[in-house]
Amino acid sequence: MAKSLVITEKPSVASDIARVLGGCTDHDGYFENDDHVVTFAVGHLFELLSPEEVDEKYKRWTLANLPILPDEFRCKPKAGQSARIRTIKKLLARKDVDHVVNACDAGREGELIFREIVENLESDKPIRRLWLQSMTDEAIREGFRRLQPGENFDGLASAAACRARSDWLIGMNATRALTKRLKSRKEKTAWSAGRVQTPTLAMLVERELEILAHVPRPYWRVTASFQHDGQSYTAAWFDPAFEAQDDEHAREDRIFDEERARAIVAKVLGQAGTAGETRRPSRESAPPLFD
Repeated sequence: MAKSLVITEKPSVASDIARVLGGCTDHDGYFENDDHVVTFAVGHLFELLSPEEVDEKYKRWTLANLPILPDEFRCKPKAGQSARIRTIKKLLARKDVDHVVNACDAGREGELIFREIVENLESDKPIRRLWLQSMTDEAIREGFRRLQPGENFDGLASAAACRARSDWLIGMNATRALTKRLKSRKEKTAWSAGRVQTPTLAMLVERELEILAHVPRPYWRVTASFQHDGQSYTAAWFDPAFEAQDDEHAREDRIFDEERARAIVAKVLGQAGTAGETRRPSRESAPPLFD
């Protein structure tokens, strides 16, 4: 009987899928029932070759060899992943497996992890895509009922490969260029640069400089306790004629002059007042999702 080989991105997902499919026996590194063989990656199992593995001339870090632009981008197994790769390769080669289900995470990186596996293991078996937005039992069952042709996601796979290769080009070239230009003789580490890490580090540095340049500015707030009908509550004084203008630290309830704050306290201390309540209907939208 023909079976499908289901490859997930994480062991926990493989376990959940096997449980939902039902009737699966647990083998060494995979699950199996009458219709499916379910196995898993552990994130990326392959990585791009380093420059010195592309060409020995890149062993020496010299500006003359930059930029490094490989004619092709080849991969190698990641360290420590040999056993996992052997298991998947053995399952791909089984004669009773007639197609492969990509059950890696629904997104660009999940698509890349799966494509790296089937391409580097030279599988030519048909691919179908399991696209899950939820890991509930019903979502998994519905996902298997609606498997899509793998070629529908070729564009996503190309975008993922483009991201990986551009990261490699930026990281390898920028790191070597900066290191040769800026590293002193006493330094032993490289000046690492990358598409994500460098702008992220720049944001942290910018924020740290803002913190270091901050000059504390004291201000006072006037609060009062009120009693009415056996109930007590606390309220804060504010300036009804407040205008922020060019002072970014100004607020309607902040007083930057201590004498003024004390004068307000002296004026209202022990006095009676009137209280009112105003309600206005308003709508508040959910904040955007993190990008």
